[in-house]
Amino acid sequence: MSTPETSRFVRLRVELVLEVDDVEAVTGAALARIAENVADGAMPDTERTHAEGAVTEDTAEALAYLVDPFDLVGDVPGVELQQASWSSELIDYDPDSPDWDLDEDDDDGDDGDDEAADEEGGEEGGEESVR
Repeated sequence: MSTPETSRFVRLRVELVLEVDDVEAVTGAALARIAENVADGAMPDTERTHAEGAVTEDTAEALAYLVDPFDLVGDVPGVELQQASWSSELIDYDPDSPDWDLDEDDDDGDDGDDEAADEEGGEEGGEESVR
């Protein structure tokens, strides 16, 4: 597997369905994360109002501020995160529906671009390139 033709890059797709029991706790944690990001310079103060409004109005947006793909692989030996994108949305979920079969290969040839966040429009999720 270490031949020159083999790519060293791996795309890991993870799909989670979360049940939110306490919207206020999620929103409060997202607001705290935004405040931390502003305080440490990771988010310009000018974006704070927009971000706070987004997480207050939309629980899925609040989760997007709290979930960080780097946390999933940051301690994995031998790998370096090159790029990550994620999105979140409110959904109707029926665990008994065949539409929710996690074993099913749902790769429809999509390159994942629709999962990247639209920074201007404040769409859900986020994208970060790490080097």
